Amino acid sequence: MNSNQATNEVDDMREEYDFANMKGCVRGKYAKEFSGNVTTVLLDSDVAKIFPDSASVNEALRTLARVLSR
Repeated sequence: MNSNQATNEVDDMREEYDFANMKGCVRGKYAKEFSGNVTTVLLDSDVAKIFPDSASVNEALRTLARVLSR
């Protein structure tokens, strides 16, 4: 959230949490994975049981695309 945005939220962060001095944290650590042409899709729970990861979903969709293009 930008600091110049007005908000009605209560800041309930404890004072002892000093994120500026945390060690081992990397800002944007996974940003490269989401750069480029990536679309996030939510799967229904029954579908997610069949396709546990993005590789299996992509493989199934590519197979379906090949079948449909014939």
